[in-house]
Amino acid sequence: MGSFQFISIFIMVLLFPSSHPKAKGVASDSASEAAGLLKWKASFQNQNNSLLASWNLQPISGKNSSNLPCTWAGISCINGSVNRLNLSEYSIKGSLYDFPFSSLPNLEYLELSLNQIFGSIPREIGNLSKLIYLDFSVNELSQEIPPEICNLRNLTHLALGSNQLSGPIPSGIGTLHNLIELYLDNNTLIGSIPATFGNLTRLVNLYLFHNLLSGPIPPTIRDMISLQFLILSQNNLSGGIPNSLGTLSNLIGLILYDNQLSGPIPKELGDLKLLTNLELGENQLSGSIPVSIGNLSNLAKLFLPKNQFSGSIPQELGNLKKLAILVLDQNQFSGPLPELLCQNGSLQIISVSENMLTGPIPRSLQNCSSLVKANFNENNFHGNLSEMICIHPFLDFIDLSNNEFYGELSSNWVECKILKTLIIAKNNITGGIPLEFGNLSQLHALDISSNFLSGEIPRVVGKLTSMLKLDLHDNQFVGGVPQELGMLTELLYLDLSTNSLNGSFPEHLEDLKHLFYMNLSNNIFSQKIPFEIGKLTQLSELDLSRNLFTGEIPSEFRSLQSLGTLDLSHNNLSGLIPKALAELPGSLQINISFNNLEGPIPSGRAFVNLTIEEVKGNKGLCGNITGLRACESSSLINSHVKNKRKKLVLTVVFPLLGSFILLGAFFGIPKLRDQRKKISRIEDMDVKKCHLFAIYGYDGKALYKEIVLTTQEFSEVFCIGKGGYGSVYRAQLSSGDVVAVKRLHNMPEMASHRSFLNEIRALIEIKHRNIVKLLGFCSNSQHSFLVYEYLERGSLAKILSIEEEAIELDWQKRLKIIKGIAQALSYMHHDCSPAIVHRDISSNNILLDSEDEAHVSDFGTSKFLKKDSSNWSSLAGTCGYVAPEFAYTMKVTEKCDVYSFGVLTMEVIKGKHPGDLIAYLVSSKPEKIELKDLFDQRLLYPNQEIENILASVLKLARECLHVDPQSRPTMLFISRLLSTGAPFV
Repeated sequence: MGSFQFISIFIMVLLFPSSHPKAKGVASDSASEAAGLLKWKASFQNQNNSLLASWNLQPISGKNSSNLPCTWAGISCINGSVNRLNLSEYSIKGSLYDFPFSSLPNLEYLELSLNQIFGSIPREIGNLSKLIYLDFSVNELSQEIPPEICNLRNLTHLALGSNQLSGPIPSGIGTLHNLIELYLDNNTLIGSIPATFGNLTRLVNLYLFHNLLSGPIPPTIRDMISLQFLILSQNNLSGGIPNSLGTLSNLIGLILYDNQLSGPIPKELGDLKLLTNLELGENQLSGSIPVSIGNLSNLAKLFLPKNQFSGSIPQELGNLKKLAILVLDQNQFSGPLPELLCQNGSLQIISVSENMLTGPIPRSLQNCSSLVKANFNENNFHGNLSEMICIHPFLDFIDLSNNEFYGELSSNWVECKILKTLIIAKNNITGGIPLEFGNLSQLHALDISSNFLSGEIPRVVGKLTSMLKLDLHDNQFVGGVPQELGMLTELLYLDLSTNSLNGSFPEHLEDLKHLFYMNLSNNIFSQKIPFEIGKLTQLSELDLSRNLFTGEIPSEFRSLQSLGTLDLSHNNLSGLIPKALAELPGSLQINISFNNLEGPIPSGRAFVNLTIEEVKGNKGLCGNITGLRACESSSLINSHVKNKRKKLVLTVVFPLLGSFILLGAFFGIPKLRDQRKKISRIEDMDVKKCHLFAIYGYDGKALYKEIVLTTQEFSEVFCIGKGGYGSVYRAQLSSGDVVAVKRLHNMPEMASHRSFLNEIRALIEIKHRNIVKLLGFCSNSQHSFLVYEYLERGSLAKILSIEEEAIELDWQKRLKIIKGIAQALSYMHHDCSPAIVHRDISSNNILLDSEDEAHVSDFGTSKFLKKDSSNWSSLAGTCGYVAPEFAYTMKVTEKCDVYSFGVLTMEVIKGKHPGDLIAYLVSSKPEKIELKDLFDQRLLYPNQEIENILASVLKLARECLHVDPQSRPTMLFISRLLSTGAPFV
């Protein structure tokens, strides 16, 4: 017995004096229980936990001291002995290693969920023989589930979800015959589902989702006759869906999506009369939907996307009177939709995009007043849209694109009072835009591109002040762009290309401050390019090609620093290319072909990658581009000036020619010699101190030389970004691989420090799906740089600033991004030894891959850059993301990362930095905060399920922004909590 426990028991005996033998026994038991609980509390990392203030040896005022610990918070007793311990959400930060398993012989109820309990589950858990209820969910527990937990034969509730438990599921759990609820979700459990689970005949809820389980679904599950919810989604389960599941007559939810299941849907599932949710999406299932599914009279959600289903959709689905959500996207369904869908007015969401469906939209759907979202994109539907009547008071999204609809746009769309997105692109629509469309005051996105619409763009379009995206391209519109278009001050995306538009631009074009995409190509605009375009500083893509624009390229384009694409080809532009364009970013893709431009191609980042295809068709251009004539010294002078001053030029040139030759002897030859030396220096560069590790099978030293040569010794033209610690360059290796090279400032003196090199080596060993891979490091007398994997999509900050790309990041993807960032930071803080504090979490340092997976970049660099510097403020991160305590402590801890994560989470949900909303969110009571004010207005308002999840995530972000760093949750806790509700996050 430890000295602490001995002293505690001694004090408790003094508090419980009694001469009665039974009283002495009770007092002794209570003292032992109290001492054990106090010892456990003493092991917590947060000793100042106010929620456990009552856990001490001083009796509460008015209470008998003999009742300790029964008067403590979270504790209930029977006959003076602890039988219930409920400390859910008590901010406990510690382990279970000192928990008094042996000192609580009468414990029946143990609830420790939603804390920050780490470490493994001790084997001593098996000593709690009377335990009925055990809940350790949403903590930070790791390692395997101890087999001793299977000794708790009285358990009815076992919840270990949302931890970091690994290894297989103990088969002995199948012997806990009294179990009613079993939650093992959101862990990293492996292996198969034990066949012994078939013995759990009283089990009602089985949650195993979001693990790494594999193998088939055991057929013995048919014996779990009380089962109501079977949730096995987000695993690696394979094989077919057992026919025997159809015998589970009490089943309410069958959720198997995101596995590797194959084969057909068993027709026996149609016998599950109580089933409300059937979710089988994202598998490899095939065949057709069984007709028997139409017998599921209580079914509210049928979720089957991303499989290999074929054949027609059974008409019997029209019998599902309670169906609210029908999602069949990305399959191979053919034939018409069921005639009687939504006959009872319950359907809210229908999404059947990317199939081969035909026929008209059924009348029952056209009259479905409950519809909120309807997606019919990419099928072969047809019908006359002129006859479509909008009687959908709740409809906010409809996509009819990529089909065979015809007729004219009906003015009846205005009856959809809250419609936010209307997409009818790529059909056969004729006629004009009805004037009544000006009354669609809630409309955010209108896409009627690639049709046969004609006439002028009506002036009433200026009334659509909520408009974010206007896409009218590939139609037959004529006339000018209405001046009222300049009133759409929230507009982000404008495409009027491939029409027959002419005339002038709106006078208030510069008011479209948020516009990031503008395409006016393939029209007949003939005036000068408006200089006001230079005020649209958020533009990322500008296409004015294939028009009749005249005059010079406006020098005001120098302000378009966000520009990624500029296409001015096939116009009648003349004059010199403004040197100001050379100031545009080096990543710019520019096309100025087939104009009347003359003079030299300016030197600068924007023009370094030009090819002959992008400049041809201009007889007067010259420059250092293969296929283009080189510039002569006199080519900078207009031809008519040359002729006029020919004699003067000759008079001046000949006398100076001799001087130039002499100067060349002194300067030209040495310069040539220097150039040769430079190449030689790169070839023979000192790489003895280069600690660049092998990448892609390259030798480190050879790779060092290739990086320096490829970037032309870090020329500005290859620079893709600059930061406080250095500049980032894009380097394409001879193998075809591309890497990002961060050249560091003031670094060589640090490279000799052994501790520094050890840290670099440790960082290179880090492998996490949500962290940008650090591939190598080098430092010598010439250069110091870090080598990272290169992600083409770029930063989250850039993507959120571009409306089209931001809209593609729907709520599901944004939740995935937040979750990925949390997992990366949790790994850095809790799984790396020593822990890594990022110090500069911001949207600029989050990169996305092609699957919209978030990757934290620049991790760890701020930890060792300027390690001995007193200028800590330079390491404190990006303005707007820095924790408030840094201003007075000048110390960066992992809690600073947590604060930055809170800000970033709000930014991802709102679509931009929250700014002053941070103070409002922290200071306001939760019930006074309007969720809609925190959502990105460019996206459709989320449905109820997603809205609830976003509200929970924002609540978590609020906790991250707490002024007291110690009151902020850990990233491990955050990561695990974000995994709850996994079917949607």
